[in-house]
Amino acid sequence: MSRIDDLIKRLAPRGVEYRMLGDVAEVFRGKRFVKADIVGSGVPCIHYGEIYTKYGLSASVSYSFLEPNRARNLRVALPGDLVVAVAGETIEDIGNAVAWLGSEPVVIHDACYTVRSAVLDATFLSYLFRTRKFKDQIRKWISSSKISSISTQNLSRALVPVPPLGVQREIVRILDTFTDLEAELGAELEARRQQYAHYRDTLLSFEGRGDIEWKALKAVGSFHRGRRFTKADLADEGIPCIHYGEIYTHYGTSATTAVSSLRSDLTIALRFAEPGDVIVVDVGETVEDVGKAVAWLGDEPVAIHDHSYAYRSELDPSYVSYLMQTAAFVAERGRFVARTKVKTLLIDGFGTVRVPVPSIEEQRRIVGILNKFDALVNDLSSGLPAEVEARRQQYVYYRDRLLTFEEAAA
Repeated sequence: MSRIDDLIKRLAPRGVEYRMLGDVAEVFRGKRFVKADIVGSGVPCIHYGEIYTKYGLSASVSYSFLEPNRARNLRVALPGDLVVAVAGETIEDIGNAVAWLGSEPVVIHDACYTVRSAVLDATFLSYLFRTRKFKDQIRKWISSSKISSISTQNLSRALVPVPPLGVQREIVRILDTFTDLEAELGAELEARRQQYAHYRDTLLSFEGRGDIEWKALKAVGSFHRGRRFTKADLADEGIPCIHYGEIYTHYGTSATTAVSSLRSDLTIALRFAEPGDVIVVDVGETVEDVGKAVAWLGDEPVAIHDHSYAYRSELDPSYVSYLMQTAAFVAERGRFVARTKVKTLLIDGFGTVRVPVPSIEEQRRIVGILNKFDALVNDLSSGLPAEVEARRQQYVYYRDRLLTFEEAAA
């Protein structure tokens, strides 16, 4: 921080001026094109959704392209401009941006704005737009309906600091270093996860094991469907329950406690997974989502939603849950998913999927090994993920601190 402080004292001894974005930059909207227009090569373009899913803080190459004839009448960002996503499913989405550092113009979607300034570095702005202070400032101007958005006029009203360009670029250099370190840790974590998945799949393939019998799921267990409840039935305390959506967002391979509860007077209307059951989701947005499972290891039954099944067998539940994560099982399960708008598991067919059935001692030995790997890779309280999360929090703290300035006196 001392170098930044020294630079500010030398280059802006009276403090840093805050100006409305529209006073120090041009803000203009892109023009509409659709995903069907995107081709494998041609004129580079940025679709607004890609800013959330594919781009970081800056980019010099695009992921998508348009035919020259289609691009001709559209609007572009120039090298050194900022491209801002100004529509999204949530208010938090609005304002994420990418500094365009390519060697040629890039076409931008009509749910993007270009910010062009002679006094503001695009990457500096990209960092600034992600700070909590900036997000909180524009929140009051975001229209919130099915799709949230902000107008060019309202974005232009946002107050931004305008330190000297030398200060901006030094801040970018420091934050880029943090970003690179975080990316390295993230890449290491992803490599560790892939290594874990490979080891898990190999361990559960039983390749060359002629002594292992394979049986259909329904031959060694039974499926019991849950019963519908809604979010309005939830309570702060009462009957432990697992909503099918929570299996995607809150649970891993196994669980001993439920994150939600239902009103106690609903007991007679519910269906339960027993301790030792495996809870399987039967719907999802993608084929890969359908069939995600969690072993219920709690001390008491847990109510389950009607979009899930309790699989009850003599197999070790964690063994079954790990087995259902393997690439081979997921591929086999995919044959029994209805490809409608909402993907649905065909439970009768799913029950015919054959699984290896080693001795219960072997199942538990495998679970013990995989539990250790799972904790190392996925537990946010220990191991590499904890280091990644700590580094991310440290980065956010320093980013927001570096981008907060003493305002120049009027």
